[in-house]
Amino acid sequence: MKIDFKALFISILIPVVLGSLVGFLTGPSSTYSDLVLPNFAPPGIVFPIVWTILYTLMGISSYIIYKSDSYNKEEALIVYGIQLVINLLWSFWFFTFKFYLFSFIWILLLIFFVVLMIKKFLEISKISGYLQIPYLLWLIFASILNLAVVFLN
Repeated sequence: MKIDFKALFISILIPVVLGSLVGFLTGPSSTYSDLVLPNFAPPGIVFPIVWTILYTLMGISSYIIYKSDSYNKEEALIVYGIQLVINLLWSFWFFTFKFYLFSFIWILLLIFFVVLMIKKFLEISKISGYLQIPYLLWLIFASILNLAVVFLN
């Protein structure tokens, strides 16, 4: 398959820019360092690094799906879009509004849609689905961290 570098760049740019924008918008009101955190909580600097990698993998996966000849690609990309919106809204619930319990429930919804997205992606391209496994694992870790914040704060 010939790589369409413009489409690949745009596919990566969409989640990275949206994620960065949300990080910028919620960053000044972020209370992460003020929270009582469990001993397994990573330092705040880890999050932008991990999310940049995960958003880049999302973009690559979505590009592979977009360029596929599968009749299921539109449905897979809709699920991708839904999970991305759910993902981006989580930061507002947690950092801006400090709805920690609601954020935990929201991240469980996100995990559901990511699992659904992985399933849809795997049906079209194994590599595209596999590229999302780190994202799912990170979300599981983040949900445990979120739940800990609920109990400790």
